[in-house]
Amino acid sequence: MFVLGVSLLSLARFQFAMTTIFHFFFVPFSIGMALLTAIMETIYVFKRDEDYKKMAKFWGKIFLLSFAVGVVTGIIQEFQFGMNWSDYSRFMGDIFGAPLAIEALLAFFMESVFIGMWMFTWDRFKPAIHALFIWLVMLGSSISALWILTANSFMQNPVAYRIANGRAEMASFTGLLKNPQLWVEFPHVIFGAFTTAAFALAGMAAWRLLKKENKVFYRKSLRVGLWVGLVAAILTVAVGDLQTQQVVKDQPMKFAATEGIYKDTGDPASWSVVQGFDTKNKKVTWSIEVPKMLSLLTYHKASGSVKGMDTINKELHAKYDGKFGSDISYYVPPKTLFWSFRIMAGSGMFFILIAVLGLWFSRAKRNTLQNKRWLLYVLGISLWLPFIANTCGWLITELGRFPWIVYGLYTIADAVSPSVTAGDLWFSNTMYFLIFTLLGGTMIYFSHRTLVAGPDALDDGAGYGTNVDPMAKGAFSHE
Repeated sequence: MFVLGVSLLSLARFQFAMTTIFHFFFVPFSIGMALLTAIMETIYVFKRDEDYKKMAKFWGKIFLLSFAVGVVTGIIQEFQFGMNWSDYSRFMGDIFGAPLAIEALLAFFMESVFIGMWMFTWDRFKPAIHALFIWLVMLGSSISALWILTANSFMQNPVAYRIANGRAEMASFTGLLKNPQLWVEFPHVIFGAFTTAAFALAGMAAWRLLKKENKVFYRKSLRVGLWVGLVAAILTVAVGDLQTQQVVKDQPMKFAATEGIYKDTGDPASWSVVQGFDTKNKKVTWSIEVPKMLSLLTYHKASGSVKGMDTINKELHAKYDGKFGSDISYYVPPKTLFWSFRIMAGSGMFFILIAVLGLWFSRAKRNTLQNKRWLLYVLGISLWLPFIANTCGWLITELGRFPWIVYGLYTIADAVSPSVTAGDLWFSNTMYFLIFTLLGGTMIYFSHRTLVAGPDALDDGAGYGTNVDPMAKGAFSHE
């Protein structure tokens, strides 16, 4: 069915992409901000430096905003399964049921309880006990991500299942947890979350330093962000390499698409830094290449060829044709993967570089960062880059298994709800876009307001004290 030249399937896919990407702006940020806040408060516990207590409270406000928006957008995302993908829900319900139930009943409950205790008990517990609360929030957020990614990893690499009555049924719960895809995907997402928050915080601190405001406070904040960001970015890149090795094994078409390879490469294989595509004729028109680099990236040695999309497409046709309700004409993902991978990987290397520069110029013995306005501008602008890199990573993960929603088992075309209409989707797409615009604008407005007010506006009774109603207006305001 088509409305205004757009198919129902395309509208359903767009809606899920929109809700997932918007939700994923806030999930990594809130997980990482919980870690940064916990580190700041822990430093206060050991050093009794009041600046770090103030930092935990100040940046904790922005963490709470991101957590709240993340919860709302997560609820909206959950609607998608019943609204637009009911056939998918029926097929995957037995697999998804356990991990998603545990995520809601255990991990999210843990986050919610301890985030409330952390917010409103600053003067009721010893500092070490109070710091434990925010560590438990961070742990709960990470566990929540683990269960979500358990379900997503099954979609990438189905394991521990059987097909009965046209549905995938769980054969072993522990088998789901042993999925090798999970144990490269989960750390990559978590370290990416830490990287996201670290450089977002460093960027916000850099903008305030450019304004020459509270130099000591923002310099300390920036250094915490850069130290966490440096370690997290290195680990993200390292685990990303492990995930690439798993993709080469489980989803060779995804890997070939990220590298833009149509024809089988020679031995050794050269890596294209950038290249032009002729998607109609399925060929590369021009490229800038690094000799042997693709073999190194793929096999960790300077030899070895890589299969191209044309060869893999033929293999997949031979393996899967006639096994699905909807005919599959072409197994090749869009060229979006090629550019998304380069933005994501390039961002990781860029983060490592600017973290090293920022830490070097802000060191205690010779702090010259304030004079390096170019670096402060780079750090300030870079606060948006982690969100772009995260989005690119999810585009690779989700678009790369095209045309399947569950790799090798269930196609996207067969998963869409049979009763939903294109008109329904146009309406809900419009409404969701407006809601997300409002939520995103609200998040940016209040975060900016917090930054402009600065740490000196903190009041122990404003949302953190012992005698404040948690639902009172002052909980999130500076008034």
